[in-house]
Amino acid sequence: MTFPAGGMPDIGASGSPATDFSVSLLGEFVRLGVRDVVLSPGARSQALALVCAELERIGQIRLHVRLDERGAGFLALGLAVESGRPTLVVCTSGTAVANLHPAVLEAHHSGVAMILLTADRPSELRGIRSNQTTLQPGLFGVATRLCIDEPAPHGAGAEPGAAISLARRATDAATGLRSLDPGPVQLNLAFREPLSAPVTLTPELISGPAGLAESAAVLSEPILSADRPEPVFLVAGGPRTVVIAGTGAGPEAEEFARAGGWPLLAEVCSGARFGPNLVSAYRELLLASDLGGRVERAVVFGHPTLSREVPAMIAREGVETIVVAPTGSEWFNPGRRVRVFARAAAPDATAVEAAGTPDGREWLGRWVMSSRHLLAAGAARESIPMSDRGITREELAAMRAPVTRPMLADAVWRSSWPHDRLVFGASRLIRVADRRVPGKKISVHSNRGLAGIDGTVATAIGIALASQTGPAPQSTGVTRLVVGDLTLLHDIGSLLLTPGEALPRLQIIVGNDGGGTIFDGLEVAASARAEAINRVLFTPQQADLANLAAAYGWSYGLAASRSDLERALTSPHAGPSILEVPLVR
Repeated sequence: MTFPAGGMPDIGASGSPATDFSVSLLGEFVRLGVRDVVLSPGARSQALALVCAELERIGQIRLHVRLDERGAGFLALGLAVESGRPTLVVCTSGTAVANLHPAVLEAHHSGVAMILLTADRPSELRGIRSNQTTLQPGLFGVATRLCIDEPAPHGAGAEPGAAISLARRATDAATGLRSLDPGPVQLNLAFREPLSAPVTLTPELISGPAGLAESAAVLSEPILSADRPEPVFLVAGGPRTVVIAGTGAGPEAEEFARAGGWPLLAEVCSGARFGPNLVSAYRELLLASDLGGRVERAVVFGHPTLSREVPAMIAREGVETIVVAPTGSEWFNPGRRVRVFARAAAPDATAVEAAGTPDGREWLGRWVMSSRHLLAAGAARESIPMSDRGITREELAAMRAPVTRPMLADAVWRSSWPHDRLVFGASRLIRVADRRVPGKKISVHSNRGLAGIDGTVATAIGIALASQTGPAPQSTGVTRLVVGDLTLLHDIGSLLLTPGEALPRLQIIVGNDGGGTIFDGLEVAASARAEAINRVLFTPQQADLANLAAAYGWSYGLAASRSDLERALTSPHAGPSILEVPLVR
């Protein structure tokens, strides 16, 4: 059946209350500006799925179909991170819902807006061991900002309005419009048979008489914004201060450090690793008594997770800490020693004046110059001296030498530019990069909410797709994902792409050292038996990545030397590809 243009359909017109309710609900999400929907197939969610297919047909949404709900959840996470808009996730009942849990936890701790539409049995089928039925409402506990168990629609005239209200409440909660705490939302939607009916939609039905043009205009604007300004905490001059930028800090941290004349200790995935005040080699300098030992105050933006030195400094007696986070209900607080929490901060007049004094310039200058010297020394050890008489035997040998982890981190960083996207897995290579790469204003992401390796491939695919699609694509470049071999294998199912959907411009760079060598650097490696370390921590693997790439339809390349690596990074495949880089344990 076809719904008329220019208004909502009459409830019951399709013969399936589930379909009519799904049209009202999803139509309102589209009007609110939601653009991406990730869907895993199932019988109980078929009304939602078929309406999504119609919305895709008329150009109102980008639909991403995935078999595995765990990968679907992380794909939605990546789409939401890059687009800045909530992503809908549709799944059927039972274990399908439970498989979303890892992505929901990551979104919860990272403050990423996701709206889960989990289909369920109606009340009369619950608690009687009905097939594929479990207790779905509240399954995610405190990780959701809102959880509504919506009864099965039965065709009442008020149900379109209820569906519209539900979409608005969900979007409000997911974006943190009033709570300043964005994150996941669960709408648990019960459906009775008939579970679906044929449906045909028109653009006017969804977006009004202006149709797609109006929809595109809405999507070019931020979806929602808070309507009240937050008070700004003024940071005075005086104490020797450093600015810490962790994941999600963004350019505001760099602006703050520059305005106050303070050193900026920015993690590689902070979004603030650039500018004249940057201290890239912050770990080594925090250990130095003449610099790190003299810190009296730290101002923290974002969520620092890549070093032990930062929490140790904050927990030290005599260090005052100010934590700045525009959103979220859980504050960074190592040792529970932080006493000042603020939604926004700025240097006051005394701080700006102090930055121009000899003491202020000396404090900043020593941090910045010491960092630059350390980076230069490291680069010199990895560099290839070139001869005026052409390439020498030693230079040729260096180009053919096996790739090291520092070499890999440097090469990927050099090859990435503002129109690219760079994603790191939560493993050893991000820490290598954090120790050595210089400042560059590029988009870098890593799942640091819980710092797990779950769904890393799916997250990167979401970031790639969101950056290259839409009314105004944000990126014409390539997305590079840098992972270890176990991180890739943990999410290998996400390599399965759906025929007919847009292909991500994604290059997965796999540092393959045969297992989890990150554990070799932990204290346990010096105390436990080597055989036990290998068995239960290193977990060796011998997977053939070339065959895996071929099985999933991805291009494959091998970079066993520096010259291979440079060539592969400067001319990546146009579509999805895997570049394997053998590394020595």
